[in-house]
Amino acid sequence: MKAIVYRKYGPPDVLKLEEVPKPTPGDNEVLIKVHAAAVNPLDWHFMRGVPGFLRLFAGLSRPKRTRLGVDMAGEVESAGAAVNGLKAGDRVFGAVDGAFAEYVCAPVSAVALLPNNMGFEQGAAVPIAGLTALQALRDRAKLQPGQTVLINGAAGGVGTFAVQISKWMGAKVTGVCSTRNVALVREIGADEVVDYTREDFITRDECYDVIFDLVGNRTLPAFRRVLSPRGSFIACGGGGPETPVSHLLAGMIKPLVLGWFTRQRLLGIMAKRSKEDLATLSELMGSGRVSPVIDRKFGLSEVAEAIRYQEQGHARGKVVISLE
Repeated sequence: MKAIVYRKYGPPDVLKLEEVPKPTPGDNEVLIKVHAAAVNPLDWHFMRGVPGFLRLFAGLSRPKRTRLGVDMAGEVESAGAAVNGLKAGDRVFGAVDGAFAEYVCAPVSAVALLPNNMGFEQGAAVPIAGLTALQALRDRAKLQPGQTVLINGAAGGVGTFAVQISKWMGAKVTGVCSTRNVALVREIGADEVVDYTREDFITRDECYDVIFDLVGNRTLPAFRRVLSPRGSFIACGGGGPETPVSHLLAGMIKPLVLGWFTRQRLLGIMAKRSKEDLATLSELMGSGRVSPVIDRKFGLSEVAEAIRYQEQGHARGKVVISLE
């Protein structure tokens, strides 16, 4: 089978499309024929080996795992002897290591059934971004009906899910994006949209119960000025390959330290793979409350180009790899 392989850290040029052995599922695994995958910032972090501390577990001088990709959707081809609840022919989506390939083996805990109203490309767009938005708003912010939410970076991969999940949870949502994305953010449910090229949300006469920052383009004190006295600020990512490591570390550490000295909750988020949460996202897609937004599609041989585009930081929704 064909798969994307990388044996050293670096820019997208290190990615190669190669023939590799087709995997065999273990007793508690399913073999999935991949129909679509999707790109995440997680991919270029591992591809480049940045920030440096990532290499402590990914491999110091070269990657321990040579396969890339996490988000995928496809069809179960076979199931291990101990698998219950999944069978050949089932359409599934989930977060599986080595997703940029024609086939992957996945533990049953890593996938969920894809709703009938969603195609494979839509399903592949969901896992990491959808899990991040759901867990940040529900578990970290503990968002309640009637609260106000500001999503900085509302047109991106996580942002488009965050807008829709916030509305499902009964919040009033303000999305921040560029001019070209204003209509999109309104269309997916935002009550208000701030075009950052024309208005600075920091100077608005409004405070928010929850701020979900997906860009990292403002200082923490600036965000706190528009956060309610007992509100929750959640930082998630931001920056690209050229962002200094010191900036990335500051973005993660400052909220944790300052959170000890204020009634405001200053938090970070790193999504956890969860079968139960994937099932929740499947239900939301099936009911029409959440619809994945897809910016561009690339082929398996074009993964390097897809990641190069993702690194620019201007994708509207998700970047998808189609194997069909």
